[in-house]
Amino acid sequence: MRWSWLPNALSISRILLVPPSVLALLAARYDVTLLCFGCAAISDGLDGWLAKTFGWTSRLGKILDPIADKLLLVSLYLVLAFLGLVPIWLAAAVVLRDAIIVLGAIVYRLLVGYIEGHPTAVSKLNTLLQLLFVLTVVVHAQWPILPISVLTWLGAMVFVTTVVSGLDYVLTYAREAIRAKRVTT
Repeated sequence: MRWSWLPNALSISRILLVPPSVLALLAARYDVTLLCFGCAAISDGLDGWLAKTFGWTSRLGKILDPIADKLLLVSLYLVLAFLGLVPIWLAAAVVLRDAIIVLGAIVYRLLVGYIEGHPTAVSKLNTLLQLLFVLTVVVHAQWPILPISVLTWLGAMVFVTTVVSGLDYVLTYAREAIRAKRVTT
């Protein structure tokens, strides 16, 4: 039996975890939110490991994986901002960055062609910090044992890497588009 479908199934499972994560957060069931978030994190790590280790990559997987990540993070940041657990400006920065990346990918696809998206180092750091911040905020909501300074510092790091990562994507793919256009002309 061939298992190459498994990474895509894991990405779909992360997409399916978005509604229960959001509903649990809205109901102040932070324990359930943490459980859903933990399952999503494990599935993300396992999905990537399986794809790389066994070569189980696909064009669909290259679309599903980032969509699953973005849906989960954007949804949680919006709900956390709605609940007053995260500053609105920070949630707006996270959402705006992802909107710019998605819009840029669409424009690139329309004007240049198929885009082989590769996360940059700063983007990977940003995603890690965004995940860690959500985890920290939800843990703090459930068990307020962390000093607020930890949340503030981590939120600042998320903001800085969100801005830098967004600019990095814009510059990287603008250069890529210029290079691709020079090759075709």
